[in-house]
Amino acid sequence: MAISSSDVIPLSQARAHLSELAEQVKAGAEKIITKNGESYVAIIDAQRLDYYHQLEREHIHLLLIEDASKGLSDVSAGKIKNARSALSAIKRRRGTKASG
Repeated sequence: MAISSSDVIPLSQARAHLSELAEQVKAGAEKIITKNGESYVAIIDAQRLDYYHQLEREHIHLLLIEDASKGLSDVSAGKIKNARSALSAIKRRRGTKASG
């Protein structure tokens, strides 16, 4: 949904018309409240907020699946390191930097 200029409201006006704004939002509008001429907060329907949060969680899950898939591909391609050896190398490098 596109935001129009009528959906951008100064905080002082929003305070005076909150019930009316809430009804408009419930009917599908989204409102941007400004403070000192800058965007400050948004008023959106609670169900839409839940939907946005669900989309965010799904996006995170897709990123995790992508990372896991890349890891499995690396294992299949033999691009692996022994964890103990890798940690020892990191500790050696840190020790060298601290003493150098």
